[in-house]
Amino acid sequence: MSDNAGDQVNGELRSLDDEMIAAEAELQKYKNLIESADNERSRLLLEKAEADDEKRKAEAELQAFMDSEEKLMIQHKRDFQEVQKEMESLDLVNQDLKRELDDLRKKLQLKRDESDSLQRKFKIQAKIPVKTVKFTRGLETEEGDEREDVVASVFTVTQRPSFRLKGGQALITFEEEKVAEQILRLAKCSVTCDKSKMDVKPYSLTLDPSVKFEVHIKVSKKTIKFRNAPPTLPEERMRDRLELSFSRPSRGGGEVEKLEYNKSNGTGRVTFVNTGVAENLALRGKFCVDTGSDVVVDVFPLYDYQLKKFQTYSGAPNRTVLLGGIQELMDEEDLQDHLEIHFQKPSNYGGEVENIKYVPDGKELTAFFCEDGIEKAS
Repeated sequence: MSDNAGDQVNGELRSLDDEMIAAEAELQKYKNLIESADNERSRLLLEKAEADDEKRKAEAELQAFMDSEEKLMIQHKRDFQEVQKEMESLDLVNQDLKRELDDLRKKLQLKRDESDSLQRKFKIQAKIPVKTVKFTRGLETEEGDEREDVVASVFTVTQRPSFRLKGGQALITFEEEKVAEQILRLAKCSVTCDKSKMDVKPYSLTLDPSVKFEVHIKVSKKTIKFRNAPPTLPEERMRDRLELSFSRPSRGGGEVEKLEYNKSNGTGRVTFVNTGVAENLALRGKFCVDTGSDVVVDVFPLYDYQLKKFQTYSGAPNRTVLLGGIQELMDEEDLQDHLEIHFQKPSNYGGEVENIKYVPDGKELTAFFCEDGIEKAS
């Protein structure tokens, strides 16, 4: 009985031991879990601390960025205002420069107009017709001045004073100066044309500038010019060939004193010892040069021009009046006759008319005035 009880007690003790072992294992498990939880908690706290540090850094960087952005915006605003002020200043400077440029352009235009006016006043531009020249006497020269190797000539060129007459205008020249003065004092002249009347206005007249000058020409009796001499040979050989050719009487030449030759443009001059050779060659205009093969060159006389005694003058004719505002009430001749009749009458402050010329609308005419004071329209 006691053995059974002992066995029972031993069994209970073994059961308690097993439970204790299981409980210890369970406890160890929970300890491990707690330790693991503590480790996880520590890790999370560490990560949180690191995250907080990162957050603070990010916030600091953000704040720094925002501060920098604000500074940049303030600087940009300041720079923009400065640029605007500078642009406004540049606009003002630009406007001043434009005004100055406009003023300078106006001044330049005035100077150009003045220059054009002076050029028109003093410029000679006229086609001189070909005229036959008749030599009436020899040129008087001082003793020792005369040269046998040139022919000297003097031509006097005189440009008659002129005025450009436009349509609806007329020029009238009176025999007496006082009649022209009386007409010019009138504001207008009422001219009767059959059953009609018209008012014409008298104007004083200023002539275009004219000139007078002398052209002194000397033509060499011994020297001629030539051109179109091709550089087919070296320069020295070409010069020798030219001199040899011009010295041959059989070709129309003569003894050569000097020869000049420009290879670059094929021109030159030949001076002969005797007179007469240059004149004959100049009249022919051509000369055959032997360069191994015959080459024809052009020959010309040698001229020396001088402009002397140049005079410019301008003025107003005292006996001529310009009439403007003439209406085309009838044909040209009848209207001109009515104008002449009107200005011949002393009752109209007129007088004897020496010449009158009327130009109808759509036409123009140049009136020339003689140097001796007799005005003529042509």
